[in-house]
Amino acid sequence: MATVVETYQASSGILPAYQQVPETKYDLEWADLVTLDLSKFDQPGGKEALARQLFDAIRSIGFFYIVNFGLSQEEIDEQFAIGKAIFKLPVEEKLQYRADLENGGYNGYKPAGIRQLQPGLYDNTEIYNIPKFIPLFAKLPHPAVITAHKAQISHFARHIHESIIHKLLVLFAIILELREDAFTSRHRYEEPSDCHLRYMYYHRRTPEENAALNNVWVKGHTDFGSLTLLFRQPVAALQVRSVVVSGNDSEGEWKWVRPLPGSITVNIADALEFLTNGFLKSSIHRVVAPPPDQADINRLGVLYFLRPEDNVELVPVQGSAVLERLGYHDDRDEAARSSAVGITGGEWVRARVKAGVGLQQQSKKETGGGTEEDRTKGGNDRDVSEQEILKGKTVKYYD
Repeated sequence: MATVVETYQASSGILPAYQQVPETKYDLEWADLVTLDLSKFDQPGGKEALARQLFDAIRSIGFFYIVNFGLSQEEIDEQFAIGKAIFKLPVEEKLQYRADLENGGYNGYKPAGIRQLQPGLYDNTEIYNIPKFIPLFAKLPHPAVITAHKAQISHFARHIHESIIHKLLVLFAIILELREDAFTSRHRYEEPSDCHLRYMYYHRRTPEENAALNNVWVKGHTDFGSLTLLFRQPVAALQVRSVVVSGNDSEGEWKWVRPLPGSITVNIADALEFLTNGFLKSSIHRVVAPPPDQADINRLGVLYFLRPEDNVELVPVQGSAVLERLGYHDDRDEAARSSAVGITGGEWVRARVKAGVGLQQQSKKETGGGTEEDRTKGGNDRDVSEQEILKGKTVKYYD
């Protein structure tokens, strides 16, 4: 989230000043997340030590922080300023770059109000997605604020993909006792995929709107791709659901994700769960109304979404002794498998985008019947919804 001067000159590329708002003073129930120091990666034994630390994180909650990742705070602040400038543009101008959401397209602008959450209440998020800077997307039009800062945006996005994510994918391979390129070879920057840098703007809601939504702005869900990276912003609204080990969907508890200074928050998404047959869990998270001292602040986010290459089939990697030892090998019975045989990375992402646009119109299976306390703490959810996405594969949404 940012407080900015209300002026911007797109033609000259002058960006407004950027300042972060104060963190909440409320003592929230924060998730206990592991912090990986990526400066240790190239030290002797550093990769192995980080892999051991990451193993503990992914088995407990599926979210973790990274620090010392090679980008300055000034570079990060510049991206927040670019995002703020995008969303200050007139609606008519932003709509010229509207993404083809109804057909699974995700690049460009998504206006608020696409999805109905309750009768008369719609989503409050604006999004602008910028795909990889490769020839496939070279002709995609963008607003002047983006074209004026193309060099900075490209450097920022490439650094994330090639210098941060590359290290994380190597750590996952080490954990599974695979070749270090087991996952990087499925996520090459120059190959077609739906990876993108995202600017995201949550508009504040009235107390009446929050009450009607039980304070839940975005239901508990998993992300489409392989990893999601969220740059630190101080408005508390993200919650993560603890990993369920018994198979009972109602057992996870919701915890707030603290905006740790100097960090990126990382979560595992669907594709890595498919590629490891369920060993890496696609993390369940949601967005809720901020605490009272931040309730009147709009929430601006800068994120990077890693997707597998379009033609990668989402089946388990082969040759992992760890998956064999822990019972995640590929010969488990079909009902227990967490892969997506016959579905590629590109197909899965586009199907989830398309399904998400018309989510309120989908036929959903409802389970549970708990109390308001259950919904806030995570036990015995009133509503667990299941939606088929593609070829029999489904996803769940949680209040």
